[in-house]
Amino acid sequence: MSLQDQFAQAQTDSKNLPERPDNMTLLKIYALFKQGANGDISGERPGFTDMVGRAKYDAWAALKGTSREDAQQQYVDLIAELKD
Repeated sequence: MSLQDQFAQAQTDSKNLPERPDNMTLLKIYALFKQGANGDISGERPGFTDMVGRAKYDAWAALKGTSREDAQQQYVDLIAELKD
């Protein structure tokens, strides 16, 4: 199975995890997905009143420079770990 196929399968699997991950893990899942799907972050950081948006932005921004393939592999590995 190619990395793209594994990434797509992990996206599906992420919606059916046995239990809801903690917020820090959810941010990591979000950031790895966005980096793997879209590459480096772009756009403005959300304002102070949008705490969730800022947390997501910051998590994704922390991965800046990570290759799409590396982010996809990390995403696949993390989802596999959470499924077990």
